[in-house]
Amino acid sequence: MHKHLPLPGRFAELGIEPRFLKALTKMGFTEPTEIQRALIPPALKGRDILGQARTGTGKTAAFGLPLLQQLDPAGHLQAICLAPTRELAVQVTAEIRRLAEFAKLHIVAIYGGQKMATQRHELGRKPHFVVGTPGRVWDFMGRGTLNIEHVRFVVLDEVDRMLDIGFRDDIRKILGRIKTEHQTIFVSATLDEEIKRLASRFMKDPLEVNVSRDHLTVEEVDQWYVSVERHDKFRLLKLILKEEDPSTAIVFCNTKAMVRKLAQKLHNAGVNAQAIEGDLVQRKRDRVMSKFRKHQIRLLVATDLAARGIDVSAITHIINYDIPADPEVYVHRIGRTARMGERGVAITFVGSKEGKELTEAEKLINREIRPKTVKGFEPTPAPEEREEQEIKEQEVLSRFEAPVFGSTDRPEKLPPKTLGSRFRPRRRSRRI
Repeated sequence: MHKHLPLPGRFAELGIEPRFLKALTKMGFTEPTEIQRALIPPALKGRDILGQARTGTGKTAAFGLPLLQQLDPAGHLQAICLAPTRELAVQVTAEIRRLAEFAKLHIVAIYGGQKMATQRHELGRKPHFVVGTPGRVWDFMGRGTLNIEHVRFVVLDEVDRMLDIGFRDDIRKILGRIKTEHQTIFVSATLDEEIKRLASRFMKDPLEVNVSRDHLTVEEVDQWYVSVERHDKFRLLKLILKEEDPSTAIVFCNTKAMVRKLAQKLHNAGVNAQAIEGDLVQRKRDRVMSKFRKHQIRLLVATDLAARGIDVSAITHIINYDIPADPEVYVHRIGRTARMGERGVAITFVGSKEGKELTEAEKLINREIRPKTVKGFEPTPAPEEREEQEIKEQEVLSRFEAPVFGSTDRPEKLPPKTLGSRFRPRRRSRRI
């Protein structure tokens, strides 16, 4: 099916073998990202690497390709990757499997929330590469089901998040169990002193690769906000899509339920949009992402976690339908546009009670996010506000209306209501 397509030569120049180039072709990759160009060559040489790059820049392929290429299909468990969350473990596993499609390698994910028996069965099939959350990995190690003493490759993905969540002790215990010479790669959006201390303890002369620029890409992104309340957001979004006419855009929501609801409303309105959220099965996610890369889908509606690993470089617009509470998340979102030297646009919807979140984002990027006027958009009161206003108006009018029974007369006292004779209880007949 894909034989007629040329192999991605830029990846071949980095040292990637044809069996993996074939998988990259099928996945739609043509050009390596900055982190992939920087990390793949030294990783193929066996260097320990401390890599810093923003979320969504292609980190999984950056460490996955060189490690997969060095695995022996005839060997035992040789590589392990730790990830902070179940969703990310599943996503990394799916990506690694796609990269290894034309190599005889078995990749398994282990994480909380799935039956231990199911994952124990998968581990019993002698995988070459295991991806897991630290808690579940340590659990299986304690049960004797998972032995990592002889692994040759170790990856810690999103180290900063794992430490934030509280996996410090588990990580130290897991890394301390590896007895053989091995290659270690840390990848993270940030590199603080704690991560560097961890690296100095468990890595050998690590090469530091930093493609996460200090100015956070904000200079390449035109950032705007629009004041809007929740009931007006969808109407505003339609007007923005008409005015901006983005060729490729991501609309971010804070919850999975909102993603599904918004994607359905856009579809009903005739907008070519698809949802990407954590409950989406991998097969469907792959189809959606393939269409998005080929520009067959104009708009993705996504949660932050589901958007991790989206490596499309031609995204022109980011729309924050919901402003995130964490300013770091805001930066990660807008960093998905303005790539490959192009400019990008980020538009954030801000409600009357969300000024603090906007201010925190401005403080982090050290830049003012300017207000935007959208042609044809005039805020309207919320339904509950209209109802309250009508009640108030009715109360005001009632002060000037005459009482029903005249201005001074009191109403007559009406007789009590009865059910009528038909409903009176039947009297008992007296027996004499």
